[in-house]
Amino acid sequence: MTAAAFDINNSFFCNVLVDIFGTENTSRGYLTCIFFTHVEILQLLSSDIPLTNIIMAEVEEEGRKPSEEFTDESEITFEDRAPLEEEDSEEEPKLKYERLSNGVTEILQNDAASCMTVHDKFLALGTHFGKVFLLDIQGNVTQKFEISSVKINQISLDESGEHVGICSEDGKVQVFGLYTREGFHENFDCPVKVVALHPQFTRSNYKQFVTGGNKLLLYERNWLNRWKTSVLHEGEGTITNIQWRANLIAWANNVGVKIYDISTKQRITNVLRDNVSLRPDMYPCSLCWKDNTTLIVGWGTSIKICVVKERNPTEMRDLPSRYVEIMSAFETEFFISGLAPLADQLVTLFFVKENSDQMDEEFRARPRLDIIQPLPESCEEISSDALTVRYFQDNECRDYRLEHAEGESLFYIISPKDIVVAKERDQDDHIDWLLEKKKYEEALMAAEISFKNIKRHDVQKIGMAYINHLVEKGDYDSAARKCQKVLGKNMELWENEVYRFKTIGQLKAISQYLPRGDLRLRPAIYEMILHEFLKTDYEGFATLIREWPGELYNNMAIVQAVNDHLKRDPTNSTLLTTLAELYTYDQRYDRALEIYLRLRHKDVYQLIHKHNLFSSIEDKIVLLMDFDKEKAVDMLLDNEDKISTDRVVEELADRPELLHVYLHKLFKRDHHKGQKYHERQIGLYAEYDRPNLLPFLRDSTHCPLEKALEICQQRNFVEETVFLLSRMGNCRRALQMIMEELEDVDKAIEFAKEQDDAELWEDLISYSIDKPPFITGLLNNIGTHVDPILLIHRIKEGMEIPNLRDSLVKILQDYNLQILLREGCKKILVADSLSLLQKMHRTQMRGVRVDEENICESCHATILPSDMAKPFSVVVFHCRHMFHKECLPSSGTIPGVQFCNICSAKRRGPGSGILEMKK
Repeated sequence: MTAAAFDINNSFFCNVLVDIFGTENTSRGYLTCIFFTHVEILQLLSSDIPLTNIIMAEVEEEGRKPSEEFTDESEITFEDRAPLEEEDSEEEPKLKYERLSNGVTEILQNDAASCMTVHDKFLALGTHFGKVFLLDIQGNVTQKFEISSVKINQISLDESGEHVGICSEDGKVQVFGLYTREGFHENFDCPVKVVALHPQFTRSNYKQFVTGGNKLLLYERNWLNRWKTSVLHEGEGTITNIQWRANLIAWANNVGVKIYDISTKQRITNVLRDNVSLRPDMYPCSLCWKDNTTLIVGWGTSIKICVVKERNPTEMRDLPSRYVEIMSAFETEFFISGLAPLADQLVTLFFVKENSDQMDEEFRARPRLDIIQPLPESCEEISSDALTVRYFQDNECRDYRLEHAEGESLFYIISPKDIVVAKERDQDDHIDWLLEKKKYEEALMAAEISFKNIKRHDVQKIGMAYINHLVEKGDYDSAARKCQKVLGKNMELWENEVYRFKTIGQLKAISQYLPRGDLRLRPAIYEMILHEFLKTDYEGFATLIREWPGELYNNMAIVQAVNDHLKRDPTNSTLLTTLAELYTYDQRYDRALEIYLRLRHKDVYQLIHKHNLFSSIEDKIVLLMDFDKEKAVDMLLDNEDKISTDRVVEELADRPELLHVYLHKLFKRDHHKGQKYHERQIGLYAEYDRPNLLPFLRDSTHCPLEKALEICQQRNFVEETVFLLSRMGNCRRALQMIMEELEDVDKAIEFAKEQDDAELWEDLISYSIDKPPFITGLLNNIGTHVDPILLIHRIKEGMEIPNLRDSLVKILQDYNLQILLREGCKKILVADSLSLLQKMHRTQMRGVRVDEENICESCHATILPSDMAKPFSVVVFHCRHMFHKECLPSSGTIPGVQFCNICSAKRRGPGSGILEMKK
């Protein structure tokens, strides 16, 4: 409790001050005395040291403190807590700070803040000299009230901000409207520490509020418009804090924290104080409602989060309808001066005492504002900032307060000579921190994501700063890559960057990122880069020419530059290829084609197709085929309408090997297209491609057989000759060549099988009868075509035949296999016949429905008579044809058997049997 806690009108203390300072200086003495408690002043008065010396020394010490502390330009500073000695932390702070200046600065120069209340529209500041100031959020004074001559203990506002409640150390309590002075005014004979208005005071008819001193008193206006007082609690020491939320009133006294339900008029709970050794006046309790049912209690170093819950009706009996459950309780490192909620976290203001390295005693350090995450039995520190507030060395735990604005992340740290505002850092602040830490890429990303919300930053400016940073680091490629994203469609910025990269000799770095779509720079920019590459990097120059559209630059100027370089290096393939591409862009395709063919470049075929240059290649077919036969032939065949076959054959007349490739593919595509060249192809196949000669002879129907036979006989091509002889009808001569020249019995047997001629088999047997290996081959293969007995009877007795036993066994096995196959087929046939017969029998045994819709197939009258009582006869055949019996002709040749006339005429078979129905 400060000296302001006693009544300055008390004659004893007033006389002391007047005796020391004189009447005109009494206020100066009082201002100094606020740093002493009642007990300290009484101890000083009883000591041998003159009180004048002590107080004057204190005044002089205060006077020596620098006056610039109160200038508007002074900024609040903070440092990261973990660790304190690190000046540059990589962890971004969660809050930003600024001093509340303007009118507040002037107020605190001559007075000291004792309390403050925050509304979303304004602030209410109470001082040690008994004044109350209404401030806007910038700290400008809008109204001033002279309430008392001593310290204002508490200011309370209702939710609308239209009524205010004030209590002071001299026992004064005032509740009035800010727009009208009507209200409650009372003086008590003891200090009133706290006052709290009903949150809906303006709207309520009862105008309820509570005050706290030695008692907790409830005031409400009755129906006679008089104030009624009720004692809610007393007898547990001074009440130091009250917080009213909805229907719940929470207050703290020397014993603990109580909660009262105004709607049921019941006290709900009592949360005891943990550390009773701490003086409640030096380390007061901090209370804060997070919502209508969650109360946060901070006392000493202990924090508890209490939730008010509804009690189950079955458990009530004589108990209150609500109860409190402590959801979280934990200890902190420092003494708590204030609490405020921040989403699911807590903002805590700590009073810090630290041990000095030079002295054993403790000294007051800067207060700390921490953001913590409550856990059931502990907490997790999110951030911690040490605040350099004015005169923090002289402050006690009770001198600090923490107030917050409902619905806004604004936190006010109040000390006697300073008020600091803490705000949640917004996206602009986040970007500021990233730029300060040179994290430009993250800053640019954050700005792009939140470009609608940032106010102080510009995405492009951040991007330019990032590019400058990368250039300074020497990371030119990354800087050039970022230009594409940052510069966008700003042509001026693009050209400035290009010239900057030219100045530092890094045009190559930015070349691949230059705009080449809708946005295009001046042609001189692109030409400058191309000339730079042409001087130092032919490959890079060629890459740019391929990637850049020809419209970006003056094509003729670049062609001239390339030709100049080719004069010094005429065989450079890279420059020649690039020159061909430039000619293509300039639609001088003949020159481009000439270079491509000279270089044997793979793109020559694409160039011909793309620009339809077939008329230009009629005299260059040999060059194309020398380069790539397959691609050239495919291209020529795909475009026969543009280059005829005759023209190609004419061009390739002196290169028969190339002519053969062309005609062979032509024949593969269509056997009839090049029929007039088939005679010529015989010699070409014989000369360059014998493996495909026989397939050609088989597939061609336009080939002259005599010419082919002549060529094959000249070259001794036996297989081809055999084929031609057989095709010409001379099978016996063909078979003879197989047996005599090829001596291949398997091929001879295969040939005989193909021809399926008995005379050939006879010739084959006659030729083989004196050749045991041939006999073996015949025995193994002719069993299914010729009766083996004919061959066996003609074998001479005593002739040794290799593998005769195996051959005979194979003949017997083949015979047995034939017998088994026949028997198996017979069984299948019989089984199928029986199955079908049974099916037919079942079908014919079924009944046939006859009704009035059926007609006689002979007379076409209704099959059933109109009078069913009369006898009638109907004949129904299995084929479903129906007749009146009298309409049928006489039975056939077989007595008792009659057939359907219709089906018999159509020869439908046994389905025409009869079913007779009589009645």
